[in-house]
Amino acid sequence: MVMAVSFERYGRLYYLDPGEFRPRVGDKVLVPTDDGPEVAECVWAPQYVTEEVGGLPACAGIASAADLERDEQNRQRRADARGIAKRTIRQHGLPMKVVGIDFVDRRPDIDQVVIVYFSAPHRVDFRELVRDLARALRARIELRQVGARDEARLQGGIGPCGRDLCCATFLKDFEPVSVRMAKDQDLPLNPLKISGACGRLMCCLKYEHPLYQEFNAKAPALGSAVETPAGDGVVVGHNVPSDTVVVRLAASGRRCACSRADVCSPRQQYEASSTTTPDAPPVVPEETPPAEEERRTRKPRRRRRLHHDDEGESPQ
Repeated sequence: MVMAVSFERYGRLYYLDPGEFRPRVGDKVLVPTDDGPEVAECVWAPQYVTEEVGGLPACAGIASAADLERDEQNRQRRADARGIAKRTIRQHGLPMKVVGIDFVDRRPDIDQVVIVYFSAPHRVDFRELVRDLARALRARIELRQVGARDEARLQGGIGPCGRDLCCATFLKDFEPVSVRMAKDQDLPLNPLKISGACGRLMCCLKYEHPLYQEFNAKAPALGSAVETPAGDGVVVGHNVPSDTVVVRLAASGRRCACSRADVCSPRQQYEASSTTTPDAPPVVPEETPPAEEERRTRKPRRRRRLHHDDEGESPQ
């Protein structure tokens, strides 16, 4: 069985093995982490799946009242730590931007630790900042610099498509995205239109790129002459999502959308071979040995019968 939880509302989903527990949607459960069990909300109730899924962390149990109180206190501490960190950074005049705060109080080697995630255009000397933050928050301080995409993942937001950012919901790893992918998909090379909330190329450019590569490898190129059910014409455009080719007919000059299979040469060759039967090669008879040929053509001889009389004597 598999269940899904989220630490933040509309945040990233994490899959767990429910074990012996059967929480319902909306229940608070304990999720094992590197810093101890943390409280999360059940988004998908435990359910059976068709495929065998292994290696998932097991649910640590249903959150108690003490766990819920501790989680609420940590949320308040994170909010206070964010305000103090922003104010201290402003006092030091450092080019840093606070992205997220984590408050850990269940690490076995230390009582309390505050992890500050920040973004900066270059390396920053924050040694004095760490001392001031440790004095103000009365906890151990860890500063971790993140990139632009990790910043968008931590903060969340809405993409150009109107939905939640992919990196903040289901993406686990950032795959490389290049401008070549936008060119293959015939997209405008305008940075404002192909960039995401992080300022980098949108991760969704990677989703349909293999489909465009397959289409471009098999479809006729622009300007090539093709034969269509409506007549001969020239290819003037491609429509990859619908798997069609736009053809300008030579006879009338109008444009029509034809399926890629109708204008590809392999399909036309297949249809030509199925409608017109090619000349079959002559059948060469199998050679027969001379002795066998003579036996087949020779007239069979009649067998002579021996008639015996009643006394058992043979005829003269």
